[in-house]
Amino acid sequence: MSIRVYTLAKELGLASKDLVELLKMAGLEVTSHMSSITEEEKDQFLQSLNASKKDSQKEGPAPLKDPAKEEKENKEPAPSPKAEKKKPGAPAQKKKPEDKKAPLSHEKKQAEKDILEGEKDKEEKESPSKNRKRQDKKKKQDKKKEVRGKDKKSRSQRRRERVAKEEQAREDDSIVVLQVPITVKEFAEELHVSVAQVIKKLIELGIMASQNESIDEDVALLLAEEFGKEVEFGLPESDQSVEEIFNLDPEDDEASLEGRSPVITVMGHVDHGKTSLLDVIKRSHVTDSEAGGITQHIGAYVVDFEDKKLTFLDTPGHEAFTSMRSRGAQITDIAILVVAADDGVMPQTIEAINHAKVAEVPIIVAINKIDREGANVDRVKQELTEQGLVPEDWGGDTIMVPVSAKTEEGIDELLEMTLLVAEMLELKANPHRLAVGTVVEARLDKGKGPMATILIQKGTLKFGQYLVSGVSYGHIRAMTNDKKKNVGQAGPSTPVVVQGLSGVPNAGDAIYAVEDEKVAKEVAQRNLADLREEKLASTNKVSLENLFAKIQEGELKDLNIIIKADVKGTVEAISQSLEKLSNEEVKINIIHSGVGGITESDVTLASASNALVIGFNVRPNIMALDLAKQEEIDVRTYRVIYDIIEDMKAAVAGLLDPDIVEEVQGRCEVRETFKLPNKNIVAGIYVLKGKIIRSGYVKVLRDDVIIHDGPIGSLQRFQDDAKEIAAGYEGGMLIEGFNDIQVGDVFECYIEKEVKKEI
Repeated sequence: MSIRVYTLAKELGLASKDLVELLKMAGLEVTSHMSSITEEEKDQFLQSLNASKKDSQKEGPAPLKDPAKEEKENKEPAPSPKAEKKKPGAPAQKKKPEDKKAPLSHEKKQAEKDILEGEKDKEEKESPSKNRKRQDKKKKQDKKKEVRGKDKKSRSQRRRERVAKEEQAREDDSIVVLQVPITVKEFAEELHVSVAQVIKKLIELGIMASQNESIDEDVALLLAEEFGKEVEFGLPESDQSVEEIFNLDPEDDEASLEGRSPVITVMGHVDHGKTSLLDVIKRSHVTDSEAGGITQHIGAYVVDFEDKKLTFLDTPGHEAFTSMRSRGAQITDIAILVVAADDGVMPQTIEAINHAKVAEVPIIVAINKIDREGANVDRVKQELTEQGLVPEDWGGDTIMVPVSAKTEEGIDELLEMTLLVAEMLELKANPHRLAVGTVVEARLDKGKGPMATILIQKGTLKFGQYLVSGVSYGHIRAMTNDKKKNVGQAGPSTPVVVQGLSGVPNAGDAIYAVEDEKVAKEVAQRNLADLREEKLASTNKVSLENLFAKIQEGELKDLNIIIKADVKGTVEAISQSLEKLSNEEVKINIIHSGVGGITESDVTLASASNALVIGFNVRPNIMALDLAKQEEIDVRTYRVIYDIIEDMKAAVAGLLDPDIVEEVQGRCEVRETFKLPNKNIVAGIYVLKGKIIRSGYVKVLRDDVIIHDGPIGSLQRFQDDAKEIAAGYEGGMLIEGFNDIQVGDVFECYIEKEVKKEI
């Protein structure tokens, strides 16, 4: 049997609309007051309503009952407490009908309360913005109340609290670590005392200092004793490297390590065939693009051999590129030392061996150019043995493979030996982490901006990630491999060229992939601050010990140079080569160096500092050329490093004090002597050869032995003064400061001439 909603509402004393809402909240499907529910649904609804009332109120009227049953119970009279107090025999009064409606009125209130709460929840869902505004308003009001509560403290209470804190800090016997020099304000904060107290103690010690002035270690120690504190001086415990602070290179678990490709550096003397050998291996022609056929940049290439990848680094062999060879040895796993069979061990060969030994890298020797006449493999092995590299066939442990880049003989054997050594090394890295690598080379491209060649050593570098290296940071806008193809990611032992950095990083610096731009910027700013501190710390300060040396340096002649090149490594190499040309008389100053073309700012700096501008593989723009012509600045561009060094040698030689040489002008013979009234002796001469010059000097020879050397006092031809007397003519000569002249003496006339020194 079913019952209408409006009928139940009438029985419960509720409005039909309110009851519809309650039934919907109870999970019953009703739409209006005309909807019907079964007796079972009615009983379940009443039970749930009664249960909610019991939970919501501690004390309350009896639970709701069925109205029909309730009417039957109300017909039976109930004894009234008031009736018991009345006289006996008085008739009992019936219960008022209000008693019957009392529980219903409470029920109505409770139902209305539930409905209002439901409407409130509905309103909150419909208008979250209004609810949020209401909550914000309430928070502001609560905050104002808290502030008012804090402000209720009087000034004396706040002062007492401050004094109590200071006393508690004084009682603390822990040692305070200070880093000197330290300002007065920082000292007060470290010792938990007021700045005024510290300044007062300083005045008592006879030191006048404000809160921003620094105090040294002795003063800080005296002040600490005055305040009863024990202090130590040194670096703070938090003084860590940038890598440790930002955890840029965490240690990897052994389980996360996977095998990786070997990185091989090709090293050796200049023109021993390193690039030609690598050219055969990777089937490309790099030598053609290098000026003079000499490698001047580090090239990174990936080669496939027997289904395995090998990463090769080609380092320059010229003596100027020591730092680049050292960098190549430090980031490599195996070093292939190329030695020409017809040339043998040379200075850069020895240097490459030393770099590899310092880096503790296994060496494989490739004896190249065995196809040439005069090639002697055994002689090369003998010379390498003298450097500590004993070949395997001679009982040593160094692999030596005779090869020819021209005929391709021995190339496969060299690669097989390289793979064998790589397998013995068991090279591993974790590819599932943020990448860590090394900047192999960096340059500034006119259209693309800063570009860096990176060798990934750990992790995987992905397109779009943020990078930081030194003071340069940014996100990857483009990433290409050694074949100039765009790639989305690069794993360990893979070289890639990236774009998007804010500046040109230094070659050889570590480069890290970070989570976001914020971390990258913080790391770069920290590196910049550290770099600034290093520069300030390295600044030469004048002291009594070096004051005289500084004064003496004023006698040096300076040659100021500005260097611009296409890549960072070349800038370093040129700078080091030119600085070696400095000597006791001339000092070479590299006042500025950078990557990119020569600009107006470079010419302006050269004009202000009287410097020479050198460009390597770069050119000045039109504005820079016009300005250089206007300011008369010497701008020179080169493509081969030999030419720079030779020209700089000439420039340095021009600044050296010239050598004074004697240039003989002629000879004459003394035929007669004449004594003047002032007791000076005049020699009557006959010019035998050349000419005698009045402004010259003369050496007096007697039996071909020099008995005097000095300037000519006067020279006459008959009664007239003469500037010079030619061969075959006679004249008179007075030698300044010398009168011991005899007939038969020979005078050799010469002048002093300046000749430039050569380095």
